[in-house]
Amino acid sequence: MWTDGACKGNPGIGGWGAWMRFGDHEKELCGGEAHTTNNKMELTAVIEGLKALNQHCAVTLHVDSTYVMQGVQTWMKGWKRNGWQTRDKKPVKNQELWQELDAQVARHDVSWVWVKGHAGDPGNERADALANKGVEMARAGR
Repeated sequence: MWTDGACKGNPGIGGWGAWMRFGDHEKELCGGEAHTTNNKMELTAVIEGLKALNQHCAVTLHVDSTYVMQGVQTWMKGWKRNGWQTRDKKPVKNQELWQELDAQVARHDVSWVWVKGHAGDPGNERADALANKGVEMARAGR
């Protein structure tokens, strides 16, 4: 699975995309919001991609967001231990999305792979195109 988020202005109109491939099977997902942030769209892309899996799966998840990677692999454990507060005792930004991501990750065996965005990775380029399609959908009110 490859996921990506996009935002035209930050905050601004945004979109998310996920491309999944298993053998000969492929699935594309995308959507958008009229007023959002890039980080929210990055999180939403991963959440929606994992939600689309109907059963427990082993997933190799490619993201270009260090925010998502660090959040899942480093920060989330502390946030949960501290009642969803940062080290500075401030509420975690996008808490509801992080909690939903935590729930979706728990349903699967996820291996995380960071890829450099806009660097020619075919899956990342496809997810980016889907995220931009989500932006256009949001612009059109869909």
